[in-house]
Amino acid sequence: MENREITKIFKVEGMSCAGCARNIEETLKRTPGVVYVSVNFATENAVVVYDPGKIKPADLAKKVETIGYRLMEDARKEIDEDYVRMMRERFLYALSFTIPGVILMLLEMSKFTIPYSGIIQVLISSFVIFWVGSQIMKSFIRSIVHGVFGMDVLIGLGTITSFLTGIMNIVGFNISNYALIGAMIMMFHLLGRYLEAMAKGKAIGAIKELVKLGAKKANVIRDDREIEIPIEELEIGDIVIVKPGEKVPSDGIIIEGDTYIDESMVTGESIPVRKSIGDRVIGATVNQLGSIKVRIDKLGKDTFLSQIIRLVEEAQGSKIPIQELADKITGIFVPIVLLISLGVFLFWILFPEAGRHILLRLSPVIPWVNLGSNVLSQAISAMVATLVIACPCALGLATPTALMVGSGVSAQKGILIKSGEAVQRMKDIDVLIFDKTGTLTVGKPSVTYLWSKLDEREFLEIVASIENSSEHPLAKAIVEYAIEKGIVPKPVSTFSAVPGRGGKAILNNRTYTIGNKNFLIENGYDVSLYEERLNSLERESNSVVLVADDSGIIGFIGVSDILKDDSKEVIKTLKRLGLKVIVLTGDNASIASAIKDKLEIDHIIAEVLPEDKMRIIKTLQGQGHKVAMVGDGINDAPALRQADVGIAMGTGTDIAIEAGDIVLINGDIKNVVRAILLSREIFRRIKQNLFWAFFYNVIAIPVAGLGLLHPVIAELAMAFSSINVITNSLRLKGVKLDET
Repeated sequence: MENREITKIFKVEGMSCAGCARNIEETLKRTPGVVYVSVNFATENAVVVYDPGKIKPADLAKKVETIGYRLMEDARKEIDEDYVRMMRERFLYALSFTIPGVILMLLEMSKFTIPYSGIIQVLISSFVIFWVGSQIMKSFIRSIVHGVFGMDVLIGLGTITSFLTGIMNIVGFNISNYALIGAMIMMFHLLGRYLEAMAKGKAIGAIKELVKLGAKKANVIRDDREIEIPIEELEIGDIVIVKPGEKVPSDGIIIEGDTYIDESMVTGESIPVRKSIGDRVIGATVNQLGSIKVRIDKLGKDTFLSQIIRLVEEAQGSKIPIQELADKITGIFVPIVLLISLGVFLFWILFPEAGRHILLRLSPVIPWVNLGSNVLSQAISAMVATLVIACPCALGLATPTALMVGSGVSAQKGILIKSGEAVQRMKDIDVLIFDKTGTLTVGKPSVTYLWSKLDEREFLEIVASIENSSEHPLAKAIVEYAIEKGIVPKPVSTFSAVPGRGGKAILNNRTYTIGNKNFLIENGYDVSLYEERLNSLERESNSVVLVADDSGIIGFIGVSDILKDDSKEVIKTLKRLGLKVIVLTGDNASIASAIKDKLEIDHIIAEVLPEDKMRIIKTLQGQGHKVAMVGDGINDAPALRQADVGIAMGTGTDIAIEAGDIVLINGDIKNVVRAILLSREIFRRIKQNLFWAFFYNVIAIPVAGLGLLHPVIAELAMAFSSINVITNSLRLKGVKLDET
């Protein structure tokens, strides 16, 4: 028996930079049974696809522990308030001890003689580095032992080197005492960690808010009486009572009552939706009006809200092609910085005059340049500055933070971006294809015209009986219309369908042919007598279903699926954004022409069969176009997968969620535009983040190596470069998406 691959999201502890994430990722990739792995430094999560027949989660955790990190199955990305509080306390401890040390250092610089000043500075530094900064130092030692080079290695080497100069100065070496510099580096590093933790919390806040949405209690009917129970005790099949103002405890079907439900938490749509008996309700949505009874049919991870959270988590943990370059750089970044730092030290030892010449020229404009330092002191200062200025963190945070914030924002608006890769592909889209039904139209055709040679009820009974065997939307509209007239469809002897065209059936020993005009002509029927009336109906955007028996045409029905109010404006906006818009429809050329005029579009393809959609997309892709397909997420699934980006219009169904790269939960056509704008904006922020991260390191490392940066200023700049990347990503929360 084959084992199915499992996708699981783990929490990772102990990472200090993107280099750590890459090391964990490479270790897991080499593990037998692991199919795919993506470790995200920003979310501190690992998305792992593995074969449960070959490896278990406990084995994965042990593998990660061998390189000094922890892998845990509880991967919910909530803000770790204890960690934030701890980093704040550690920073304040470091600050309270470092400030007196700085005052002491300033007094010495002002020629005040302080007894045992060197020893006091070493004592302060030892407390800040080895007690307050114990976590960083433990991580530094663990990284060295396991041969893993992350940000803590650079900080550890920088602070210890600075501290050792103090020891050497006390025992009589001719070297400047930089011990307090080590304490200041640790203090600013802790400040950076604290601010970064708070910023990450804001970035992942969307997930926390989604988790909070769930109901905590449910009013359930047990033994013919209503009792309140915790949501964890709810069972499949339970009947719950949801009163006005209460949250629906879990997914289910209304069996009694009529109300309006606020579904904005999953659809982004603020207008409540009317719900009555037989309608599905989603857990965590809010009952607005009447009391209802709901039969629960989904719990826990199977609920719609849980699926949304899972999809957002996976999207936030996924990687996109542009991140590959950053990952490759971060993978070798720290070893390269170590080599550069060694080179800087040797440069100042071997060519001190060249370095001092540079400092002499720039000393009038750079206040911290100390021309009185000896060669060894200057070499150590430049080396330490180079160690701490380097920032692989900013590179590692550049892509995932933008993706994390963007996917959270989109989920709150009812737009689910299922993969980071879709964001990058979306920016290159130049053709957008709509399947007309259910996207540009309301998706529910209704009968607008009926003519027959027979009595109307007799004719409608024949048509409804035949169409009751069909799954086509037009067939369902006709059956519903007949039932509303009090007509009950009868069973047919046989029914054979030709998808997208029509079918044949035997009813009461008579053979009937039903379908569009071309289908009946192909089957030998003469429709010329009704041509003018048929054309008139088609010009009004009606799909015409003709019915014939052995004697000829016996009648026809006009069915129309009206266009959504926003369709025309949305298409106009998409064209303004530079996209070529194509509409596919199974309607004939006349109806397609009428729709083309109403929507004012340039390209519409009529009489498209389900299998034609993939072929059309492949043809466009073969011509070099990047194609996005917008479909209803059910019968368009193959075409959505073929497209470069599949956008599924969904109403909360599991099928819709699985169908596309992007899912528009509430079916709002304007969300097509919003999804495109948001994807472009996310990618723009990613490019900005990567540019500044690269630019920072390219400029900062040479400046530090030339001795032009004080080590403390270097550490401060490093800390704020990461925070800059996160805050730039957080600006996505305020992006304007209403172009229509």
